[in-house]
Amino acid sequence: MRTPGKLILWVALAALFSAGFVLRASEVVNDVTLLHPVVVDRVIRPRTIGDIVRAVKHSTGPISIGGARHSQGGQIAQENSLHFDMTSFNKVVAFDPVEKTITVQSGITWRDIQDMIDPADLSVSIMQSYASFTVGGSLSVNCHGRYVGAGPIISSVQSIKIVLADGRLIQTSPCSHPDIFYSAIGGYGGIGVIVEATLQLTDNARVARTTELMPLRQYRSFFLSKIRDSPTAVFHNADIYPPAYDSVRVVTWSATDKPVTIKSRLRPRTASSWGDRAKISFLAAAPLGLGKWARQYLVDPLNGLAHPVEWRNYEASFDVAELEPGSREKSTDVLQEYFVPVERFDDFYPKLRTILREQHVNVLNISVRHARKDPGSLLAWAKTEVFAFVIYYRQGTTEPAKRAVGIWTRKLIGAALSVNGSYYLPYQIWADRAQFRRAYPAAARFLAIKHRVDPQNRFRNKLWDAYDPALVK
Repeated sequence: MRTPGKLILWVALAALFSAGFVLRASEVVNDVTLLHPVVVDRVIRPRTIGDIVRAVKHSTGPISIGGARHSQGGQIAQENSLHFDMTSFNKVVAFDPVEKTITVQSGITWRDIQDMIDPADLSVSIMQSYASFTVGGSLSVNCHGRYVGAGPIISSVQSIKIVLADGRLIQTSPCSHPDIFYSAIGGYGGIGVIVEATLQLTDNARVARTTELMPLRQYRSFFLSKIRDSPTAVFHNADIYPPAYDSVRVVTWSATDKPVTIKSRLRPRTASSWGDRAKISFLAAAPLGLGKWARQYLVDPLNGLAHPVEWRNYEASFDVAELEPGSREKSTDVLQEYFVPVERFDDFYPKLRTILREQHVNVLNISVRHARKDPGSLLAWAKTEVFAFVIYYRQGTTEPAKRAVGIWTRKLIGAALSVNGSYYLPYQIWADRAQFRRAYPAAARFLAIKHRVDPQNRFRNKLWDAYDPALVK
């Protein structure tokens, strides 16, 4: 028979395992690109706020935070850290269909939210184009999507709860602890663990697609006159075709009273098929640029002949798995993003085109989006009304291939800065410290707040290691 002491020990260990607290030591944490493996001390998968508070209070040393792991430059991990894997922290806390609000744990995915709110004919106000990311990750990068008339996700957040480095749980909003609110959203896990968020929802609607091909030089005036202030436009993006980078296909989904042609209200929860992978591989690797030519002159024009009508939630429920390549061993597909003031669009894209062509970047697509000015986050990428250039490309995984990416990335950052623009922080960390300071002039204020609430610098990752507080003055 076990002694009472041993019995208590076994019960305690069982409780820790059931809460996700003991997995294994020295686990490797990596992001979706597989370019940034980081050995952490241990990984825990919390299920309650209490789990998180206890883990913070009863540990010392660095803490890192990850969700769906689609940040692509080490923003989710730190060597020898206690790593929170938030994907099991995924419950709906409250849902009010009358007030059109929902409160969720931060590890929940947008798709899980859609499953809850679609029967009430409600839709997420702002999120990425894919629904398989976690809410906490989306808040930490202050994401955006294809929504017309919208901006960063912070615009749709009523409040958040966050666990700070001393284990305190506080609720923040634009009116309560605003310094924490505007630092944590877009703060890449540097302030604390975002544990809950209350989000403003909007109505679901039927939307109809229209497409148009035009020279890139016409796009800015087209958008400003036809799309920007449209009372019906819901989603919009414009795809720039490589390798010429001189033509663009605009795609707009507008609210309509027409009956839906796609009956499903949400896309099926299916993983990427071999067909999806084959299409991506053909686009990226076909000889003589055949894949890119076929997409521009055959595939997209044929798709453009159809005029589907579907639900807003259907268009917002893509799974990012459809972009997953067949292998990431020798090459990997990655994103970058640059933001330029709307009035400087025509100044920036020739610089972009020149750099990409001179550096022989294997670009699969460039998607142009629009965003309104950020309402106040300290690490705002939209310091004014901007166009976003989202670059989807393939690179090698060798060290020389990585260094080559660093060269052309710094060139593109310089081009964006030259037109008073910026670049996005969730991707590979190639910007030098001077570029970071120019792109994010309020970083010193952010880091001062971080030092106040996290004086031992416990919340860390590769991003904040790269831009140490002492270097931002």
